[in-house]
Amino acid sequence: MSDLHSASVGVCALGGGHGLATSLRAVRSYADHVTAVVSIADDGGSSGRIRSAMGGPAPGDLRRCFEALGDGSMLTAEMGWRFDGGELAGHALGNLVIAGLVAASDDLVSALDEVGRLVGAIGRVLPATSVPVDLVADTGEWEVEGQVAVHRAVGVVGLRLSPIDATAPPETVAAIEGADQIVLGPGSFFTSVLAATLSADVQGALARRSGPLVLVANLAQDREGPVELADHLRLLDEHGVRPDVLLMDDRSDRTPPIGPEVVRAPLAGRDGRVHDPVQLGSALASCLGRRGCSE
Repeated sequence: MSDLHSASVGVCALGGGHGLATSLRAVRSYADHVTAVVSIADDGGSSGRIRSAMGGPAPGDLRRCFEALGDGSMLTAEMGWRFDGGELAGHALGNLVIAGLVAASDDLVSALDEVGRLVGAIGRVLPATSVPVDLVADTGEWEVEGQVAVHRAVGVVGLRLSPIDATAPPETVAAIEGADQIVLGPGSFFTSVLAATLSADVQGALARRSGPLVLVANLAQDREGPVELADHLRLLDEHGVRPDVLLMDDRSDRTPPIGPEVVRAPLAGRDGRVHDPVQLGSALASCLGRRGCSE
């Protein structure tokens, strides 16, 4: 039970990559119920090789979430361990565990729940879509497909999924709709933050949310996305996502945009380049109940 609130607190965090894992480590410090909603569109590295060979969802970002929510057991600690020889060279142990269970069960949500049981996860890890998807970016002149290609693209003005009608599991929709707080970011703007929200089912659930949506700003300009935070919000809005609160580091010199409530707090770790989970958790806990401009 959270020591900050007498009532049970449920938080749903959306995204991908290291940013989502950091948010989950922060959220578990104050939430009683934690759910991760993860983009499964990665097509690079070990995840890309597994997708190419097996046709399933990208396991890498799912694995990072289990590492963040696990009980500290040997399996949790070694989920990211990578083979260094033979045909398995470069593959993370956790990626293979996830891919194997998904293939064996033919049920993505059930397989992920079983991985959560194995690592003693304190929350649930759910996919943003029920089926494997690819990202397709519009640059205004042409389209590029695949997460790696989108990450490298310049001048992206829009993003969609392929297949465009990919649905989200009912469990994912219910977790978003029922959360007391929804956390989006930090992370690469297109391939992690926006990617997790592109399903029409996820966008519908966000529109029906009962709790506030908090966008955690990156500490510095990311390689992806526009320079100004106002343009980040504009692009999110154009894709049907409207945060209530923008959480920024109190030492950031980035211009806060007009629109959502802006909350400044110490968020950066010692090196100033990544968010500190303890400080981020404290700041997110202080945002519980805020509805900003949507009130």
